[in-house]
Amino acid sequence: MDLRQIRYFIMVAEELNFSRAAERLKMAQPPLSQEIRKLEEQLGVTLFHRTRRQVELSDSGRVFLEEARRTLLQVDRTIKATQLADDGKIGHLTIGFVDSTDMVIDIIKRFRESFPNIHLVLCEMATEQQLKALHKKEIQIGFIRSNQNNKILTSEICCEESLSLVLPENHPLASFPKVPIHLLANEPFIMFPRHLGAAFYDLIISYFWENNISLNVVQEAVQMHTIVNLVAAGMGISVVPSSVESVKRSGVVYRKIQETTPRVNLYVSWRHDETSTVAQHFLTVVREAYLSSQSKS
Repeated sequence: MDLRQIRYFIMVAEELNFSRAAERLKMAQPPLSQEIRKLEEQLGVTLFHRTRRQVELSDSGRVFLEEARRTLLQVDRTIKATQLADDGKIGHLTIGFVDSTDMVIDIIKRFRESFPNIHLVLCEMATEQQLKALHKKEIQIGFIRSNQNNKILTSEICCEESLSLVLPENHPLASFPKVPIHLLANEPFIMFPRHLGAAFYDLIISYFWENNISLNVVQEAVQMHTIVNLVAAGMGISVVPSSVESVKRSGVVYRKIQETTPRVNLYVSWRHDETSTVAQHFLTVVREAYLSSQSKS
């Protein structure tokens, strides 16, 4: 039994006349009758009661007609879904991100507006965790704080930021519109663990070292919002990407450092062998969002 025979059967069942059904199918009546006979033999049932004057569906035929229509409907749905998947309009995408920056949120929003039927799986992970996940194919796209261009991974800048100080609101330095860097020499710092983001950690350490300051790191925290919460608790101060200022937490203030700070880039990274059409659509949205942010700056 094949789909062609099912379609022949449905046409005869609707017309209850082999000649009219053959006309609609644009074929001769004898081959149509032969195909219906073959179908009955394959099923081992009588689908039609035939007389010289009329054709009627048998009880088995009525059941088969209902199921045959469902089968063709499901086949059509399957074909449609397959075509949409090939076009990257349905499917799923697994994304890692270091923190929920405004840029990442904007990208996800843009993508969902353009591709509402794509299921996004979002995983908040540190940079090093994402790199391992990309190598193991556990995620398809990563938003990371390091530039990756090697045999397995590639990356592009998707957001450029500056550094900001985050201070308890009652801290003496909170009164400065811009804080001179030498005043940070003896402050207790809360930092991101180096083993989870070496590039970002080393960028900060090197910046202060070049300004003759060795940071006094008293506490580490993985997530940026946790760092902000620890600052609010009076555990110390910190330096974070400027996008973290969107974390509105009572008890803290954000300030710029008076001296020029290095740029902090956010990169989107993926495997060279990532062939998913969905992933390519997502990267297109990332590039569009980056270009849009550049035109506004």
